[in-house]
Amino acid sequence: MFMEKDSVRLKTFSRRAALIGGVQFAAFSVLASRMYYLQVLKSDEYTMLAEDNRINVRLLAPLRGEIVDRFGKVLVSNRQNFRVLLVPEQSNDIEETLDRVGRLLKISDRQRRKILRDAKRSAKFLPLTVAENLSWEEFAEVNIHEPDLPGIQPDVGETRHYPYGEELAHIVGYVAPVSDRDLEDDKDPLLKLPGFRIGKLGLESRLDDELRGKAGASHVEVNAYGRVIRELSKDPGTAGAPITLTLDMDVQKYAIDRMAGESGAAVVMDIHTGEVVTIASTPAFDSNDFNVGLSQKKWDGLRNNIYKPLVNKAIAGQYPPGSTVKMMVALAAFESGLVNPRHRVNCTGKYTLGNHDFHCWKKRGHGPVDMHHAIMYSCDTYFYEIAKKIGIDRIEAMARRLGLGETHGFEVPGEKSGLVPSRDWKRARTGNSWQQGETLIAGIGQGYMLATPLQLAVMTSRIANGGFAVQPRIVRGVGETFIPPPEASDMGISKAGLELVKAGMNAVSNIPGGTAFRSRIKEKGMELAGKTGTAQVRRISKAERESGVLKNKELEWKQRDHALFVAFAPVDNPQYAISLIVEHGGSGSGVAAPIARDIMRRVLERDPAKRLTAAATAPKPAKRGG
Repeated sequence: MFMEKDSVRLKTFSRRAALIGGVQFAAFSVLASRMYYLQVLKSDEYTMLAEDNRINVRLLAPLRGEIVDRFGKVLVSNRQNFRVLLVPEQSNDIEETLDRVGRLLKISDRQRRKILRDAKRSAKFLPLTVAENLSWEEFAEVNIHEPDLPGIQPDVGETRHYPYGEELAHIVGYVAPVSDRDLEDDKDPLLKLPGFRIGKLGLESRLDDELRGKAGASHVEVNAYGRVIRELSKDPGTAGAPITLTLDMDVQKYAIDRMAGESGAAVVMDIHTGEVVTIASTPAFDSNDFNVGLSQKKWDGLRNNIYKPLVNKAIAGQYPPGSTVKMMVALAAFESGLVNPRHRVNCTGKYTLGNHDFHCWKKRGHGPVDMHHAIMYSCDTYFYEIAKKIGIDRIEAMARRLGLGETHGFEVPGEKSGLVPSRDWKRARTGNSWQQGETLIAGIGQGYMLATPLQLAVMTSRIANGGFAVQPRIVRGVGETFIPPPEASDMGISKAGLELVKAGMNAVSNIPGGTAFRSRIKEKGMELAGKTGTAQVRRISKAERESGVLKNKELEWKQRDHALFVAFAPVDNPQYAISLIVEHGGSGSGVAAPIARDIMRRVLERDPAKRLTAAATAPKPAKRGG
């Protein structure tokens, strides 16, 4: 009996041992299979993943492209940026560290709050910007005290530099830090880099993609916490493309200096290619202020300035063009066939329509004048008469053919369209029909009509080049790629009519009695042909007119007339056109014309063709023997 029990127990033990052994063998087999799968079959994949955990790839911001003028002069570049960074994990107390840095550098409360906020959001090993664009003295002071500033790292980076801050502010614009909205609109990972800046205004904004370049990469070895141990390799990326402009910086600076103290704008363009040689707006602001950080006080000062320094008046300032459009009205009348250019209108100083008198700028009148002399003397009465004859529809059509009332696709953002009024426009805006008296004042560039200085330069160019639809342009090349000017089509404007108004403009500047004769260029071969304009900004009452108290200098600045001038030169072989406005400057002949003349003279002196000819004909230095 005892033997039987032992036998049963032995069999039971053997079965259990076999079962346990089987389970152990199965578990070992599964484990071995898994290890074989991981270490043999998946060896390459997991080796790569492990390597990825050890090596991080970090983006590097590329160098932003430079902007140069037509002669290669650098207009926008990059410079060293002395800055101070803070690595949160290396500081025992961030606020204490900031207090210590604050004894050496000025850190605003706003910047301090941003640092503390970013320190909570970001990884502890990522550096935060404490201060940048420091002077060498400030940077050196931080370096001296670095041992007493735990977590602080002095660093040298790159930042945008505008050597012609105010002279080019409205053209090149500026760069500024990336906003949350920018991150929504642009998915480029570069925008997430600390301290990265993008174009916010002007060409910096319009050509941001070209100027930005392509990101580089730094391959670094990190530990389990993500801290950098060493840099393994580095690719600096591709720098942004350099941009070549049509501007001549010498002329640009001269124009800004010549208009100093005035609020206005000037545009000079090649009448054949549309290349803009200078485009100035005064007063302006300094682009560098927006790059390094603008104080609230300075921003309020710019925003509340009555001279509007933030507005690019050359492309966004919309003004009554005044008498500068009389050539346009004359062309419309010539092509209509309703006005004989030799027909004379007797100017007595006013023109009566119904029970309303429309006055000429010359109180006693010009006497009998034909189309040529009406342009030369800028007779308002003559243009009242022909505007009445041809009607607003023909005036509108010619104005649009010459480039008024529309934008021209100019590369600098912010271009305005001005306004060429029409019957339909007035009905849509006011619900009222067009009145004949409104046609009369449109004939002298007043009333509803508005134009930008850029549009007036386009209008003058199209007259001077024989009626070709030239378009303004300011970007000549991107990188190594030259951008040729588009071919301008012939608009079919009467050549005889164009010659007639060009002769009238020549008389304005070069014949005694012309409204700009005193502002002529006397140098032979550089003579200009122009047209003055004085645009009212308020209605003059009958009582004021009769009292004779109409002198601009006796009025508040905002109530004074705008002073305008347009011209082309040289007269015999036109190459350039200019338009210029001095806001509330008073007289076009007395204020705007002299400034425009001086700028045009500088343009002609700097003309590349003339400079090349002078170099070719200059006597060659004698060779030295020996």
